[in-house]
Amino acid sequence: MILHFTNARLIDPEAGTDAIGSLTVKDGVIRARDEKAPKGATVIDCGGKCLAPGIVDIGVKIGEPGERHRESFRSAGLAAAAGGVTTVIARPDTTPAIDTPEVLEFVTRRAAGSPVRIRHMAALTKGRDGAEMTEISFLRDAGAIAFTDATRVSTNPKALTRAMSYARSLGALVVCHPQDPGLSAGASATSGKFASLRGIPAVSPMAERMGLERDLALVEMTGVSYHADQITTARALPALARARAAGLDVTAGTSIHHLTLNEFDVGDYRTFFKFMPPLRSEVDRLAIVAAVADGSIDIISSMHTPADEESKRLPFEEAAPGAVALETFLPAAMRLYHAGHLTLPALFRAMALNPANRLGLPQGRLNPGAPADLVLFDPDAPFLMDRFKLRSKSKNTPFDGARMEGRVLATYVGGTQVFAAEE
Repeated sequence: MILHFTNARLIDPEAGTDAIGSLTVKDGVIRARDEKAPKGATVIDCGGKCLAPGIVDIGVKIGEPGERHRESFRSAGLAAAAGGVTTVIARPDTTPAIDTPEVLEFVTRRAAGSPVRIRHMAALTKGRDGAEMTEISFLRDAGAIAFTDATRVSTNPKALTRAMSYARSLGALVVCHPQDPGLSAGASATSGKFASLRGIPAVSPMAERMGLERDLALVEMTGVSYHADQITTARALPALARARAAGLDVTAGTSIHHLTLNEFDVGDYRTFFKFMPPLRSEVDRLAIVAAVADGSIDIISSMHTPADEESKRLPFEEAAPGAVALETFLPAAMRLYHAGHLTLPALFRAMALNPANRLGLPQGRLNPGAPADLVLFDPDAPFLMDRFKLRSKSKNTPFDGARMEGRVLATYVGGTQVFAAEE
């Protein structure tokens, strides 16, 4: 099948351009730009709406195995397609953890029927306990795209050093969560006057800097390729800059929630606003937005973390952290666009091109030869977010009832349409 998208506002994160043009797709691959429609092609008039590379989302939690009631591969795939996410990079914090080739092969088979591409990260240490490294070589052979213990931070630097050294010898990417585990234990908010007035257990933003500084010291020692999954405070940025200036193979990401929400959103103790790390001050939020804009932070992720009602309907400090975000990722990102903080090419550089490049994937671009993983969307379409209309099994979104802009009209994976908005 040949598809020809015409009258499209092409968002090209690699060239940094945003202009009307056309795109020709054949056999699941982009074949040409701004050329006439080939004979026999199915012509799709985009009506001046935006056509961009599909989002590559690092750090998505899916509940299989162990928590299928929170999210299954099927529900996550449907939610991703509806949100313009064409490649999901799933976390290994399942029950049991994805720490053996057998478990990895199981989830790979389970994910095969998804409408979007799903790749898996594997645990860096057995059981994500931070003590004994996993069979990294065998896991890579089984398809692991990176290695991480997710939000569980190792307290054993010696074991972490061994794992990083071995990952370095194999050219594997290690993804870490930069937090000091001692300071962060039991914290539900960022320390300051607001948390004190609300009586919420809090952690200093310095815990992030301390965790990052430790990780970067180990990266310098081992030479491993390293990605910090969530940088959320201004205090962590200088350490990141020094590491890059020293030539270390280091990248950093942040979550869409830390870019669009701040600590005051927790005001009425709504547990849908509880995250790990917790929401930060407005000063920190703006600093992280600026860091994405200037390239200091490379990647924006949804950090999709489904939680059932029983896990959220608890006192704030006892509730499970995290939110579903596969469907709200793009509309939330449009807040940054409409506020003038980031252009659409800059947003898709952080949401599609940079994560694909970091993981060695061919997605995230509109060049001829790239996979035809595409999202057609209207950045200005307003709507009222209703969590009960989300396709995820869990409905824990902080944007419930919020007025948002940005509606996905269609999603394509390998040139096949996997989602179409209802008229």
